Amino acid sequence: VVDEGTFQEFGADLESVDMLVFTDTKKYTDRLKEAKKKTARKEAVITGSARINGIDIVLGVLDFEFLGGSMGCVVGEKIAIAAEQALELRRPLIIFSASGGARMQEGTLSLMQMAKTSAALARLSDARLPFISVMTDPTTGGVAASFAMLGDVIISEPGALIGFAGPRVIEQTIKQKLPEGFQRAEFLLEHGMVDMIVERTKLKPTLTQILRFLESPAGK
Repeated sequence: VVDEGTFQEFGADLESVDMLVFTDTKKYTDRLKEAKKKTARKEAVITGSARINGIDIVLGVLDFEFLGGSMGCVVGEKIAIAAEQALELRRPLIIFSASGGARMQEGTLSLMQMAKTSAALARLSDARLPFISVMTDPTTGGVAASFAMLGDVIISEPGALIGFAGPRVIEQTIKQKLPEGFQRAEFLLEHGMVDMIVERTKLKPTLTQILRFLESPAGK
């Protein structure tokens, strides 16, 4: 999506630690080691500055392969830093989400990132700087319930699963059958929860068009 050779990462030195000494079927420290080995990344999100067809932006991308793209303290911190960088540099912020939600191994601290990221984006909004949220499959849980649904423009890929709790959990709670396609991108578009559905191969020209409009006097 970004212009080749323009991405410059920041926050690369931030890594999760096992503050709770958490263990389920495996130690959290072991899960982190496995995720790092599998993805060759230090965390579930990568952030930095880049250009899209010559337009300067700040970028965040969640990797579902790293512990389901879950948001712990470091992911929340990196998203907040990205928003702060966008504010300081006066650039649009674009975040690509793919996540199962808050990272359970970090307990309540992971849930606090929902408020933290939302507050950082509120400051961006107060400065009248755009935030574009691109939701891929899946975008769920605490990520969907916080920054992913706060975009000035919200884009989804076709067929993406988007929501807080899963359909099965909701059906068990309300004792009712959900509508066909519930929580899929097309259902959310029809009900006004996303602004557009864009195939991945068409994201760059679509984002370019949106960014150029937002840069124009009409967009401001």
